[in-house]
Amino acid sequence: MAAEVVTTAASTALDPIFAKNIAMALAMGLGAIGPGIGIGIIGGKAVEAVGRNPEASGKIQTPMILCIAFAEAVAIYALVVALIVKFV
Repeated sequence: MAAEVVTTAASTALDPIFAKNIAMALAMGLGAIGPGIGIGIIGGKAVEAVGRNPEASGKIQTPMILCIAFAEAVAIYALVVALIVKFV
């Protein structure tokens, strides 16, 4: 007789591969929320500032792009952590 393997929710939750996948998804998902909000705020404030003073757009654009790059770096760190969790 063939032994039947019954997969339940409790046995799936204890599976190490399942736990790694959940940890990876949480690390990337939660790590992308902050930079996404931050980039939105930076862009909104920059557009607002240019709307108030169009002549200053050159002085506003450079720091805006720099701040966006720093915010995006946090998301890249989250990606690196997620990949480390996945493959180690």
